[in-house]
Amino acid sequence: MALRIEDYGMIGDLHTAALVGTDGSIDWLCLPRFDSPACFAALLGDDGHGSWRLGPASGGRCTRRRYRGDTLILETEWDTPEGAVRVTDAMPPRGEAADVVRVVEGLGGSVAMRTEMRLRFGYGNVSPWVRCHDRHLSAIAGPDAAWLEADVALEVEDATARAEFTVAAGERVAFVLTHQPSHHDRPALIDASEALDDTEAFWTDWIGGLRYEGEWSEAVRRSVITLKALTYAPTGGILAAATTSLPEELGGVRNWDYRFCWLRDASFVLQAMLGTGFIDEARAWRHWLLRAAAGDPGDLQIMYGVDGQHWLPENVLDWLPGYEGSTPVRIGNAATGQFQLDVWGETLDALHLAREADGRADEDAWELQRGLLDFVARNWERPDDSLWEVRGEQRHFVHSKVMAWAAFDRAVRAVERFGLDGPVDQWRDLRDRIRDDVCEKGFDKTRGTFTQFYGSEGLDAALLLLPLVGFLPWSDPRVVGTVEAVQRELTRDGYVLRYDPEADSGVDGLPGKEGTFLACTFWLVDALHGIGRETEARDLFERLLKTRNDLGLLSEEYDPATGRHLGNTPQAYSHVGLVNSARHLSGTHPATEPRAVKPRSED
Repeated sequence: MALRIEDYGMIGDLHTAALVGTDGSIDWLCLPRFDSPACFAALLGDDGHGSWRLGPASGGRCTRRRYRGDTLILETEWDTPEGAVRVTDAMPPRGEAADVVRVVEGLGGSVAMRTEMRLRFGYGNVSPWVRCHDRHLSAIAGPDAAWLEADVALEVEDATARAEFTVAAGERVAFVLTHQPSHHDRPALIDASEALDDTEAFWTDWIGGLRYEGEWSEAVRRSVITLKALTYAPTGGILAAATTSLPEELGGVRNWDYRFCWLRDASFVLQAMLGTGFIDEARAWRHWLLRAAAGDPGDLQIMYGVDGQHWLPENVLDWLPGYEGSTPVRIGNAATGQFQLDVWGETLDALHLAREADGRADEDAWELQRGLLDFVARNWERPDDSLWEVRGEQRHFVHSKVMAWAAFDRAVRAVERFGLDGPVDQWRDLRDRIRDDVCEKGFDKTRGTFTQFYGSEGLDAALLLLPLVGFLPWSDPRVVGTVEAVQRELTRDGYVLRYDPEADSGVDGLPGKEGTFLACTFWLVDALHGIGRETEARDLFERLLKTRNDLGLLSEEYDPATGRHLGNTPQAYSHVGLVNSARHLSGTHPATEPRAVKPRSED
């Protein structure tokens, strides 16, 4: 059975990532890419679906663990009655092939150790042909080939490699797992110590580019490292999370594949990267965005593969029982076929942000933006599926309309600031029409709040973004009323739900509930800061920091009743929220409008 979600740490090589548990087991790894089939899938089943355990023979949870400085090298230590031992895990920067390096070090006494590796390709469904020659192992099945080099003798039974050995203080035992497509020759063997040195040098050099002088530096540093680790280096795309089908409700059906790149995340990611000095990463993400969005504006998808792939069909892996029985286990994502109006606005907002950061006009990007604007002009009055990818009835979601407003607002700004060509009077008129439409149909005058969709009585945490995108100033009573309504009606023990799944007759079309959404709770931090409730904002931010696991990682959701992480992990959206909220609170990124009002409760 898999561990708690928060019990996992991540290692990676900017092509893929592995999850390592507090028991020393790698329970999730897709090779050769983030979105490839997993060869260790015990996270969504059991050890028989693939895992690699390395730890004391007596088993058990580690005594402590940490990342080595500002790197993605994971150090896990056990104190046992016989002595102390450390396992160091890393995936060195990708060279000829993908490598996983695991080094055991004796710290004191003499500790009996055990390793057990079950390679199961195809998400745990394919048992490879394994050959073993003392300290060397090879495994092959279809398109996949892997090799394990060990400093100790290995034994193989039922396609499972095992070894038992003892380490005394000062001794080291190394293991290197290498993956390559089976039609390629075996890659050159790497040296484990040199690989760890190379990995440390890479991350230390990279974090040296951080330009952040605000508060909570440690948390910001770990979050930007996590965002970098979720970047697919060949294209610059940043995926939402390293996993699929970790549930939003234990035992429920809200299980989705997040190993893709969402256009919606673009502007938030750019804010975080640009605001912390990582210009190259921001530029690579922008280039990925331009490539992904190129083509017919009407064909724009909400998400793409890490290489920009369009076709992401959703399938169910019925041989996997799911995390703690949460089924179905899905790969791919059917939400690619949805109409989510806000995506056009968020894409245009991201491109505008990148242009302002560069301080110059980009004709190719502007041509794309003109096409996207034409599509929004023709379609902004259509109902859609919302940013939350609901699988119920399409509606006129307020946030979606506001992002259509943002599309034309950014276009007007581009013409005014950069002298770009376009029908600016028409865009101003559309901008005003959309604002009037939202304020008339999406605002509940009786309750003093914007609503989830036109005619709804429900709320949506995305309403907190209205002032952040400039739709209304923080000083507007409608903004203050909305912030207070979201805080009053959508929080659970202070943490924010995306929306109430039981409100409005089940707007999302799915059974069950879900945890509180961490990114939305960071939005509430920003909103409280924006309306002048600084102490509350800081207190909530500090509480959010405490939801991180011992390695500083955040998943998608959090259950305040049990203290457990929920949803896919590590979640880029959550870490982006942390970085941007820290910047807001530290004054390194001012709010869109001056914080000029008190909450109504204080008037």
